[in-house]
Amino acid sequence: MTDEAYSELIVKSLLNKGNNKRLKTAIEKAKRGEEVTVAYIGGSITHGAGANPLHTECYAYRSYSTFKSMFGKDGGDSIRFIKAGLGGTPSELGMIRYQRDVLRDGAVRPDIVIVEFAVNDADDETEGNCYESLVLKALTADNAPAVILLFSVFESNWNLQERLAPVGYHYELPMVSIKDAVVDQFQKTKDEGNIITKEQFFSDIYHPTNAGHTIMADCLGWLLAETDRSAMDREDIVIDKPPVIGNDFVHVRLLDRANGSSIAKISEGGFDATDTELQLAEMDDHPYGTPQFPNNWMHTTDSSNHNFTMTIRSKSLLLVYKDSGSDDYGSANIYVDGALVKVVDPQAVKWTHCHVVILYTEQESREHTVEIGMSPKHVGKKFTILGFGLS
Repeated sequence: MTDEAYSELIVKSLLNKGNNKRLKTAIEKAKRGEEVTVAYIGGSITHGAGANPLHTECYAYRSYSTFKSMFGKDGGDSIRFIKAGLGGTPSELGMIRYQRDVLRDGAVRPDIVIVEFAVNDADDETEGNCYESLVLKALTADNAPAVILLFSVFESNWNLQERLAPVGYHYELPMVSIKDAVVDQFQKTKDEGNIITKEQFFSDIYHPTNAGHTIMADCLGWLLAETDRSAMDREDIVIDKPPVIGNDFVHVRLLDRANGSSIAKISEGGFDATDTELQLAEMDDHPYGTPQFPNNWMHTTDSSNHNFTMTIRSKSLLLVYKDSGSDDYGSANIYVDGALVKVVDPQAVKWTHCHVVILYTEQESREHTVEIGMSPKHVGKKFTILGFGLS
């Protein structure tokens, strides 16, 4: 990974240098020894899946370490690392998690945000509206952070770069494509120019090995190096313009058991327990998993058959619920203003993780009543409402 051919592979990853004003501002802050926060949000690859050990060999931690070594003053102790990757989840959930998991409910103001959902957003019901909304949510912070779009790739050579890259071009954002870097050379022999095989890059059909994570970090490092040696753009990017896909969820926020009573009128009904068997994620540089959405509402096998009821004023509402591989979990019926809008099955994918669906989205905010109850055939089963996203 030190020869010229490897360097050429890394160079191919730079899809768009973008407007560099924000990123160079963060770099110059780091050089002066000021506090700089580098944050990552994405799916399982950002979480670190495939890396061993996950918390220090993942691309996020390695590229953060690269940033520290390139620009940090006196060892880079003033540079902070925030990692908010969550396996099996799209930007549809990422935009709801952003305030809690990246901004830490206002305690953190990231200078750089890397967004990685190119292989997760097949499950985005809006086909890009949620992604652009998440990007704008980050961009519009009052401290004007730099946002970098990172496009990872599956072993099948697939990602959603074609759908999502227009967002980056629209706002003149730096973009790094792992697909552009590695896919073409996968097809070649060593004599023809192959640098790394699929077997070496991927630990399974989805996730990189340590070598794959290293390449991802090096690709981000190349963007940093190119930005550092370029003159700073005089003008900042323009954000206040019509979206390229959609921006309906820019102001979405999380509602859960911790804050729900201050936002909506809620009757828990039979969903009065709390689920503690939750999806875990190693946040930041932690070697241990953190339970996701612990402030939830759970219907147990012993709960009453009374519905969860919530009266709320909003334009949009998304439900976050728990998927499970356990046969103890059953389907729930979701009603909005008395009409059945969804039947959600927590066993559809057979593993414990967070799932999100849109219940409604409208042009104007108005009052709605939402009811969640067990499907008639599953009255004696479990179901967990992890939370809601509302705007």
